[in-house]
Amino acid sequence: MSESDLRDDRAAERATRAPCSAMPMLYDQAPEFTARTTAGELSLSSFRGKWLVFFSHPADFTPVCTSEIIGFAQYAARFRERNCELLGLSLDSLYSHLAWMRSITEEFGVAIDFPLVEDPSMSIARAYGMIRSNATSSATVRGVFLIDPNGVIRAISFYPTSVGRNVEEVYRLLIAIQTTDEQHLLAPEGWHPGDALLMPPPTTAERANANAESGNARTWYFRTSDQQQ
Repeated sequence: MSESDLRDDRAAERATRAPCSAMPMLYDQAPEFTARTTAGELSLSSFRGKWLVFFSHPADFTPVCTSEIIGFAQYAARFRERNCELLGLSLDSLYSHLAWMRSITEEFGVAIDFPLVEDPSMSIARAYGMIRSNATSSATVRGVFLIDPNGVIRAISFYPTSVGRNVEEVYRLLIAIQTTDEQHLLAPEGWHPGDALLMPPPTTAERANANAESGNARTWYFRTSDQQQ
């Protein structure tokens, strides 16, 4: 098969592929749900007043998912220091979740102290676009929704089933959003706590001129903040 034929086949496959479920977007209210979890019945509204990392994993008792759950567990205390809770989800049953958590503790010495949601009907996964609308497989994508204390979605990421997420990056993202919210500033590429933040771009000629004359400015539209982080 030629490279051209292969491209044509892939294009045809994309054209006939079933669409994903409608999913919420940035700054939408996160879809409400109530479900059984390893910590009892919980609703999304149970987390109001706190930040929440709500993430899906394809399946229990799988290697990449196990590595991610361990990673989140090892960061759980740091997330809580930032007023942020963790909540995982897959389509596996509650009893599968419980058995998997016990296995992780026994085999890896890591306690999973945050809830895992069961979603056998796929209703929550579909509401969040974590699974295709006509999917029959039990594998959700690796989705992450960062939800603020008012229930508003502030960040979304999706990974393929073959690649694990970077928990440290999820944590960095949380801190960056919290910090820019509090200080009304912007975080540049690769920002970490202690790094300089950026001023919002000027919207008047007067502000642009002031930026250009500032010692913190590279140019009129790129100025770091005077505030210490």
